[in-house]
Amino acid sequence: MGKTKKMKPSQVANKSSLEEDIYNTKFATSKNRNKIRLRQDEEGQYVDSGLTRKILTAARQQQKELQESDCEVGNSRKKILSLEDGNESGSEVEEDDLEPDTYYENIEINEEDEKAMEMFMSNNPQPRRTLTDIIMEKITEKQTELETHFSDAGSMQLKDLDPRVKTMFEGVRDVLRKYRSGKLPKAFKIIPSLKNWEQILYITDPPTWSAAAMYQATRIFASNLKEKMAQRFYNLVLLPRIRDDLAEYKRLNFHLYQALRKALFKPGAFMKGILLPLLESGNCTLREAIIIGSAVARNSIPILHSSAALLKIAEMEYTGANSIFLRIFLDKKYALPFRVVDALVFHFLRFERDQRQLPVLWHQAFLTFAQRYKADISSEQRDCLLELLKKQKHHTITHEIRRELQNAKCRDAEDAEPKMDMD
Repeated sequence: MGKTKKMKPSQVANKSSLEEDIYNTKFATSKNRNKIRLRQDEEGQYVDSGLTRKILTAARQQQKELQESDCEVGNSRKKILSLEDGNESGSEVEEDDLEPDTYYENIEINEEDEKAMEMFMSNNPQPRRTLTDIIMEKITEKQTELETHFSDAGSMQLKDLDPRVKTMFEGVRDVLRKYRSGKLPKAFKIIPSLKNWEQILYITDPPTWSAAAMYQATRIFASNLKEKMAQRFYNLVLLPRIRDDLAEYKRLNFHLYQALRKALFKPGAFMKGILLPLLESGNCTLREAIIIGSAVARNSIPILHSSAALLKIAEMEYTGANSIFLRIFLDKKYALPFRVVDALVFHFLRFERDQRQLPVLWHQAFLTFAQRYKADISSEQRDCLLELLKKQKHHTITHEIRRELQNAKCRDAEDAEPKMDMD
């Protein structure tokens, strides 16, 4: 005889009376199920509630991560350059503790620092030239002589554009003024391949571009233009925009800072189009030198270009900004040729009879040179530098420089060692 089957608790609980069964057969009852509500997107398609919930959750998580990263960047330690601090580590904005996509924070510069820099600025600074100035000069030449070629770009001749082409690039101009992200117009991407690219670029009105558009333009021109053409773009478009942004807002827009770093893709054009013209202008401010110098410090630059820049900076007329860039390049610890080392020695020796009180930037650059290249100078140069310390003094840095030079093993001391007899 088989066993009797026991009813499950759920089956017992679901057993209803005869009256309830008759009622349920006559009338419809609502079932306990969740209706899936669909949301219609912009394209007329529907997205179920589960996917919508996942999207919102991911968005909240991204927002939380952004807030946490902002807090970390805000709490990270920064070293700010101060003309009153003689410590070796206090003259450069360091970004090592930041992530690659971040950049410098607000730089605090007091009035005394600015005045110290102004004392060494040139009394007759060179006038700034922009792309607009160049184009207007060429238009004037065209009016006087129809077949005049551009003096700076001999292969380019100013000629009347097709009205349709002009209208198209005026539309590109309107896009670049409001550009924030996304794809650029294809017409803009072909500008570097055009023979009269400067004239076309003038139609797009670069001074009115957004900062994001300037970054994208720098990426395109740095990748597609030859070095001489990229140099002109850096000098006539990018550098004036950076200086104007710093003068107006006292800090550099993130996109412009990224454009500055992207310009180092062609280091030769960067040196000739941005760095050297900035220093030769004679009116480079402390803020400009620190921010542009931070971009140079964070990027790897070939020794050939850095050596040429050091040689040029050492020979040009001195301004306070020169010492900032000298120190940045010296801190890269290149194996410099003796010609560059000698030029740096003569650069410092020029101030032996200078009656002005040199800024701490000069002493810091001198200390960095002594620490990095004391073994690459001759004994005669070392003695001259020690004599220089008697004329130009700093209460905390001079004795450090003297200690470095006195303990230096000069390059001619190695040559003077007796050679082993091979007989």
